[in-house]
Amino acid sequence: MNKDHKSNVVTSAPLQVAIRTIGNSKGVVIPKIILEQSGIREIVEMSVDGEKIVLSKPKNAIREHWAQDAQSLAKLGEDKLLLGDFANDEDGDWVW
Repeated sequence: MNKDHKSNVVTSAPLQVAIRTIGNSKGVVIPKIILEQSGIREIVEMSVDGEKIVLSKPKNAIREHWAQDAQSLAKLGEDKLLLGDFANDEDGDWVW
């Protein structure tokens, strides 16, 4: 038996779940109890460890601190376009 260190929920054995086709990809439904035990909510980091696919809570939120970093770059004059300004003829009707 495995005892979860956060929620004190005990699981007796790993769950087997079916791999399903989702468009051109594959996926699994993660049971609610597993999500509750892990504390994972909406976003996961995915990695491979040998024959295991590991899902874990992200260490940092996606795009965390991007706004502050962009402001810092602008103050230093480091926010110039690298490739220059470019447009496609088809972009003429876009409103920015």
